[in-house]
Amino acid sequence: MQAIWKGTISFGLVTIPIKVYSATSEQDISFRQVHEADGGRIRYKRVCEVDGKEIPYSDISKGYELPDGRMIVLNDEDFAALPLPTAKAIDVLEFVPIEQIDPLYFAKAYYLAADGPGAKPYVLFRDALTKTGQCAVVKVAIRTRETLALLREKDGALVLQTMLWPDEVRDSDFAAPDDSIEIRKQEVGMAESYIATLKADFDPDRYHSDYREALEAMVEAKASGLPMPEQDEEEGETAEVVDLVAALRASVDAAKKRREGDGGKAAGDDAGAGGGEDEKPARKSVRKASKPGTSTANKSTTKKSAKKAAKKPAKKPAKKSA
Repeated sequence: MQAIWKGTISFGLVTIPIKVYSATSEQDISFRQVHEADGGRIRYKRVCEVDGKEIPYSDISKGYELPDGRMIVLNDEDFAALPLPTAKAIDVLEFVPIEQIDPLYFAKAYYLAADGPGAKPYVLFRDALTKTGQCAVVKVAIRTRETLALLREKDGALVLQTMLWPDEVRDSDFAAPDDSIEIRKQEVGMAESYIATLKADFDPDRYHSDYREALEAMVEAKASGLPMPEQDEEEGETAEVVDLVAALRASVDAAKKRREGDGGKAAGDDAGAGGGEDEKPARKSVRKASKPGTSTANKSTTKKSAKKAAKKPAKKPAKKSA
């Protein structure tokens, strides 16, 4: 697994080198937009609305549109000039009990792994959090965006839980029902009874997506009726190599059979005949040249004779020279 971020945790005067890895992975099925009539992929081009030209990704910058319609363009140099002390360090702000933090603030989770000499301070920091029952509120910049986050222990590892800023969490007043609604005591009692019936300890392994399983089954069923895609030019070249290997393997097998039927005739009798060797003696010459003690020059000469013989039709006498 590849680390997405590398830096340190600033724990007072202690610096803990760490690597950050994504703790979650969505398992949903990915789709592409296609033309329903023929299944062709739908492609999107980055076209400038001013000059109508397609723009390469390297020429695209970020723009902030003002309320009056003006566009402020910011490039990589502008972002690099911004002060971002948390770009390479996780800055611990304070320690708080985890039960005081509403899960509504949580965004994405990451595992922190000790990097190099950071193992000992990593364990020290982890054990201190566990024994005190606290978690660390920190600030960190991941992918140039500074965010609030939480450091906590889970199954022996440190977890970095990114959080929303307070102004990113909406007030719930608009969603709360009117206080004038009255609920009878019997209704509350029945609701509590139903909750008690389904009460259990949380075990994530008990849950699965029926929809995703049905979707995967549908995709497999449709795939079984689809013809195999035609090979492009590159795949065709690969297929030719595979065919060549098969042809060579068949040639070796045929040569072995001819060798067995030859009755052990010496290979060197015809190896030196200029232009008069057929495929059988040439194959035997290759075998003889591969034995230990044969000189490099002999091997080269024998291989050339074998190549010449392989180009000629098998078991046909060579034409005599004029």
